[in-house]
Amino acid sequence: MIVTIDGPAGAGKSTVARKLAAKLGFDFLDTGAMYRCVALSGSRQNVDWEDEAALGEIARSLPLEFDGARVLLGGEDVSAAIRTPEVTAIIHYAADNLMVREAMVDLQRKLAAEDNVVTEGRDQGTVAFPQAECKFFLSASAEERARRRVEQLRQNGKQASLEEVLEQQTVRDEQDEAREVGGLKAAEDALYVITDGMKPFEVVEHLERLVRIRM
Repeated sequence: MIVTIDGPAGAGKSTVARKLAAKLGFDFLDTGAMYRCVALSGSRQNVDWEDEAALGEIARSLPLEFDGARVLLGGEDVSAAIRTPEVTAIIHYAADNLMVREAMVDLQRKLAAEDNVVTEGRDQGTVAFPQAECKFFLSASAEERARRRVEQLRQNGKQASLEEVLEQQTVRDEQDEAREVGGLKAAEDALYVITDGMKPFEVVEHLERLVRIRM
């Protein structure tokens, strides 16, 4: 069974998807990590970021494996390396590259064919897995998502004002929705879940109930 969770930045998709997978006994398909691995590999190979074909070739031959929560690239644990600010700054080159996205969608489908999975992103229910048995579109108000981001930054020892984060988030929302490749869009048969006022465990429990009904 495939469960997809799409939605805007700050909706809590990754946290909820990972915990939902654990509750259901499913694998968690970390699609964000996949694009980060492409960006990391490109950086290490000094790829020309304007050379879309070269980056696409890196994606097609990516030696990527998941070992539980660990992300392995050619056998190397890059779980921390792909989360650095340096990789975050260049990930858009991978995410906006049509050849990269095609390669990653192919890989996502191969990985999902092996077991039951919960996967999250922007286009999982529309492009990667249009046939998924259970699709969710997870969202929250712009203010709620920005508040959560400020709290997340605070917990990581960083400071940012709500106004600053809200402004950055608005720009990202507009960019994500306007992307020609992998743009943010809810599948027609997705179940909308608005999480304002809900704690993560409440969202997970709500989604778990809905998935088990489908099962």
